[in-house]
Amino acid sequence: MAKHTDLSIDFLGVKCENPFFLSSSPVSSGYDQCVKFLEAGGGGIVFKTITTDLPDECSPRFDATRKEGLPFMGFKNMEQTSDKPLEQNLEALRRLKENFPNKVLIASIMGMDEDDWTKLARDVTACGVDMIECNFSCPQMTSEGMGSDVGASPDLIASFTKAVVKGTHLPVLAKMTPNIEKMEEPAKVAMKAGAHGIAAINTIKSITGIDFDKFSCLPVVNGKSSISGYSGKAVKPIALRFVAQMKQDPELADVPISAMGGIETWEDAAEFIMLGAENLQFTTSVMQYGYRIVEDMISGLSIYLAEKGFNSLQELVGIALKNIIPAEKIERDFKVQPKINYDTCIGCGRCYISCFDGAHQAISWNEEDRKPEILEDKCVGCQLCLLVCPVWDCITPGKILFKDKNQFGKGSKSVFTEDAPNARKLKVGEYNRP
Repeated sequence: MAKHTDLSIDFLGVKCENPFFLSSSPVSSGYDQCVKFLEAGGGGIVFKTITTDLPDECSPRFDATRKEGLPFMGFKNMEQTSDKPLEQNLEALRRLKENFPNKVLIASIMGMDEDDWTKLARDVTACGVDMIECNFSCPQMTSEGMGSDVGASPDLIASFTKAVVKGTHLPVLAKMTPNIEKMEEPAKVAMKAGAHGIAAINTIKSITGIDFDKFSCLPVVNGKSSISGYSGKAVKPIALRFVAQMKQDPELADVPISAMGGIETWEDAAEFIMLGAENLQFTTSVMQYGYRIVEDMISGLSIYLAEKGFNSLQELVGIALKNIIPAEKIERDFKVQPKINYDTCIGCGRCYISCFDGAHQAISWNEEDRKPEILEDKCVGCQLCLLVCPVWDCITPGKILFKDKNQFGKGSKSVFTEDAPNARKLKVGEYNRP
């Protein structure tokens, strides 16, 4: 029987049984939905953003990007804040905390001005929630001075954060927008104004596609559409980058982060934790696969930690940050050439075509035997062939060649020929399989 490591962790002084939370979104917009997630094992809920005014929503309001028949990689969302009256949302918060006292309940709020932010903070605090998340980042609000308009304005971040802190004694998260070049500066502003942690990232402003008949971006609403938020697996690399850069900033290194952006599996979750996140949120994966995914995340992450010898989840937090360095410090005096396992090669020619058309023409093709061959004198070790190969472990990292610095890499010499001892065995499935 597989061993498991306890996934409990303290976040902003609150004990969480595990780091897996629903993010503020359509999947956390009502009592019944939240109950299903908590009963499935989730550690907590970030209830859908509450406002004092109701938004007027459009229909349809979703679109998705796909590739080669896979489930959608990216998801466009034109939905705004909660469409339920304030008192109905407050009652849902009260019921959730009453019926699930050991789960963590976070209220997401968005005000229209300082007084509104303070009022909402007082209202949700009175409901017994554990934390407050300030939505400074929704990219599809129809009113100025709300959503991502706030996240792009240091002055608004400061004034609204102070307004929320004024209205509560609870820990406060500032949810940042990715629709800026750098997240570190607005995050620092929020922390100096009284926030206790950062939530990142919200959705990315996008156009997912164009309707070829109506000549409008999607989804089409009576012939028109608009730019709005993008989420899902496609945004994970961007979310990981923002989280890492914040945690590597000396002024933010100790700031607790609740991370989100493309989390579908326990592996996705582990990546954010290894970059410094202590809490995780997700939505789009639930919209695709349902609440059952939290069970897979819990068991997968727990078994992984046990197999690696970790005694707690906290031991994994930030462990990868030290290995993310500036580009100019990356070692460039060697190359790792790929090798081909002809016992598993199916002769599809993908590696040959990709290398010839998209890389360095370093693979030859035996038409008669349908076999590729690495041309060592031309191969630069980019390993594009490994990534496009459809067979698991058919192409793997091979021997290491150190460059002849006198010839700037043109006359590389082989130092040893066994499998690269320190090179991780890259698996195609990590890149292009769901």
